[in-house]
Amino acid sequence: MLGTVLLLLALAKAACPSPANVASRRAEALKKLLEVFGMEDPPAPPTHFKQPPQYMVDLFNTVANADGVTKNPDILEGNTVRSFLDKTHSEDMRFLFVLSSVAKNEKILTAELHLFRLWPRVTDGPKRHHFCQVSVYQVLEKDKPDTPGGKKLLAARLVSLQTSGWEVFAITPAVRDWTEDESSNQGLLVTVQGPGGSLLDSPPLQFASGRGHHESKKPMLVLFTDDGRRGASLPTAGFPGGSHTPGTTPLVPTSLSQGAYAVANGIECSFLTDLKPQAPSLPAKMPVPNLGRSRSARSLDRLRPCQRHPLSVDFEEIGWSGWIISPRGYNAFHCKGSCPFPLGENMRPTNHATVQSIINALKLSEGVSTPCCVPDKLYSINLLYFDDDENVVLKQYDDMVAASCGCH
Repeated sequence: MLGTVLLLLALAKAACPSPANVASRRAEALKKLLEVFGMEDPPAPPTHFKQPPQYMVDLFNTVANADGVTKNPDILEGNTVRSFLDKTHSEDMRFLFVLSSVAKNEKILTAELHLFRLWPRVTDGPKRHHFCQVSVYQVLEKDKPDTPGGKKLLAARLVSLQTSGWEVFAITPAVRDWTEDESSNQGLLVTVQGPGGSLLDSPPLQFASGRGHHESKKPMLVLFTDDGRRGASLPTAGFPGGSHTPGTTPLVPTSLSQGAYAVANGIECSFLTDLKPQAPSLPAKMPVPNLGRSRSARSLDRLRPCQRHPLSVDFEEIGWSGWIISPRGYNAFHCKGSCPFPLGENMRPTNHATVQSIINALKLSEGVSTPCCVPDKLYSINLLYFDDDENVVLKQYDDMVAASCGCH
């Protein structure tokens, strides 16, 4: 996937383009880039300033570093996390979440109802409780939920009355029903009873509703899903800052990846900028190199050994900063350099590349070139963004950052 990204961005700028050609190529490249991110069109930015749920921000920071690069590939269940705010804004413990943005190909792995527990009301006398029972129901009959068959129990447990904070209830079966049949979504009902299920005249426990409470405490539905998209070109071992997944023998990248690097190494792009190797993971951009460099300078580049070089992708310059919350950009890195005979271990060659290098050096067969300098390990990145319905989504994309380079 990284090779596709680099090819598309490099093609966005021609060598001697006319203004019309530049606009056309850029639009075409960005449309293809959206497809890499699983979208047809970029989501519209929120109509007014909107604070993302703190839970989603904290989850992003747990999963990814500041550049969005995955710290540990095993933290997330699936590759997508979606959050939805309650649409009813009622005070009677009824909740409704509109799931129209969930794609048909997404598999629902886990669904959670997040409710913020307010400080309990003070009660006196012998009937004072330390716990109460909270039950969450899937509403089957919108106008008659209390009749037999009007609701279905999803979760129930005792909740302490001594503190405030978030309570999370698993409601996966209901959400699976709603995504299969959108018309069956009649919402949720939450009840508060005594420890043994007894009725309470005045329930001591209340949850924050969508009305009259701070944005950060509003009821929220969180879905962990998987859309089936997976990178298939290279191993993803050794994620930065996380657990180390045992690597496998590096695979030969697809011709698209090799072609993308060939194009990207020869064409600079306004929103892809070479950076200093010693800089931080998302450093300030340097001026775009001069395309008119001398022939000797270009020859020197080809003589340098295969290695990884920084390459910044800036979402603001692409025009996506209005809907992407984090990161503001990331360092994709790219591979550049020669793979001369004999190939040393520091060039991380595959056995196939070693054989190819020998055949090329000894001229044993016509038309056999030297091996190419390409990524042999890749990292995934994570985007936190607003979708078309202004819901906040965390999505993980495989094969987006070159972790290391080798001769293949």
